[in-house]
Amino acid sequence: MNWDDMRVFLAVARAESLTGAGKTLRLDAATIGRRIARLEARLGAELFVKSPQGYVLSSVGEELLPAAEAAEAALAVPLAGGQGQAGLSGTVRIGAPDGCANYLLPQVCAAIRADNPDLDIQILALPRVVNLSKREADLAITVSPPDAGRLLVQKITDYHLHLAMRADLTPPDDLAKARDHAVVGYIPDMIFDKELDYLGLLGRGRVQMASNSVAVQLHMLRQGGIGFVHDFALPFAPELRIVLKDDISLKRAFYLVRHEQDRRSDRLGRLVEALSAGLRAEVARLEAEAAAHCF
Repeated sequence: MNWDDMRVFLAVARAESLTGAGKTLRLDAATIGRRIARLEARLGAELFVKSPQGYVLSSVGEELLPAAEAAEAALAVPLAGGQGQAGLSGTVRIGAPDGCANYLLPQVCAAIRADNPDLDIQILALPRVVNLSKREADLAITVSPPDAGRLLVQKITDYHLHLAMRADLTPPDDLAKARDHAVVGYIPDMIFDKELDYLGLLGRGRVQMASNSVAVQLHMLRQGGIGFVHDFALPFAPELRIVLKDDISLKRAFYLVRHEQDRRSDRLGRLVEALSAGLRAEVARLEAEAAAHCF
């Protein structure tokens, strides 16, 4: 296979459809279909199982995928210009849960961009795990380390959460009284990671105000009720205060995930270092500010 063949193969494998691959490659679906058919004829094997629902890799396609991805990584245009420590350039997409994407990454990425004006950064905020195998992003930040796939995983930092409510409301004296307030939290059947299942600690099965978005939950708490808030988000909501800090406190962690074949990529290695250091510093800074947000 030449690189053009691999490029078409990878696009269809990730999009699982000719139309989706066509959008990536800026080719029409019919052209993509003909290219895949010719490729399969040359290889003498079907690379995809086709159905009205889309294209799914066959066993032969699954075997071919790692080699195609390795070739893609080897041929990728380096993010850093030249061989030295020149400024970073190009485009990098970072996938992250929306709490991190809303309250941490904008500041961290702005600082990185200030030192690397030729670098373009895209933040993909999703209330689910980012799919790196389909190249939805170059890097992903997660709240638990993935246990499958050819991935490099490193812990970035711990972060904390506490119960919070509006400062003009009477705070509960204990957890039992906290249950008398309307609860704000995740939509129960849309919790995409066990590390986000906080409300069981309150002994409440009912969530009166729910969203799959951390940012929306924060705005809900501004209207009333009680719920868990990331300490690093509290400086963005000055009307909220931590309650029952001595009774309940949660600690979670962020992990940075990338493809194993990117291990030797200087461009991503340098960005990972800057991103990790920036996130650690920003979490520490905002959590220090949040210490003033307590009853």
